Amino acid sequence: MEDYLQVGVIANTHGVRGEVKVFPTTDDPARFKKLKTVILDTGKERIGLEITQVKFFKNMVLLKFRDFDNINDIEPYKGKGLFVTREQAVACGEDEYFIADLIGVEVKAEGGQVLGNITDVIQTGANDVYVVQVREDSPYAPRVTGKKKELLLPAIKDCILAVDMERREMQVHLMQGLL
Repeated sequence: MEDYLQVGVIANTHGVRGEVKVFPTTDDPARFKKLKTVILDTGKERIGLEITQVKFFKNMVLLKFRDFDNINDIEPYKGKGLFVTREQAVACGEDEYFIADLIGVEVKAEGGQVLGNITDVIQTGANDVYVVQVREDSPYAPRVTGKKKELLLPAIKDCILAVDMERREMQVHLMQGLL
């Protein structure tokens, strides 16, 4: 499991005093009000940042960090991710999972046949959709079209029957029209 969970991406600078516009990648952007620190992943290193100010503007979160006092200090980090530790994360409810934890989970049909592994999660608003990379040796592989051999599974109770995060397995019902 991932030690860090992404909560946002620095989209752009805001003004000249070191503020940034952050696109939230969390289900609850209001959580930024409670955060005292985040971790900036520069691609080369992870830097702990202390949040000194939080504001909301349209679909963005405006953040100000200690020791970043002008646009030149923060501009190199545009496009970089902001993370929290697992301890800082909001606990998941029943039948809820962090996207980072779902990546790589093995997906099996009701009969136990392996379909493949989750490679991505698409957040549609109505429900999440799991992107499953179908294995070449799966009995379902010939029925999956497209170059990437991907299957899109809606994250709904009719389709997702069971999830065992300890074993990193998901059992699914292949509803008519999915293949």
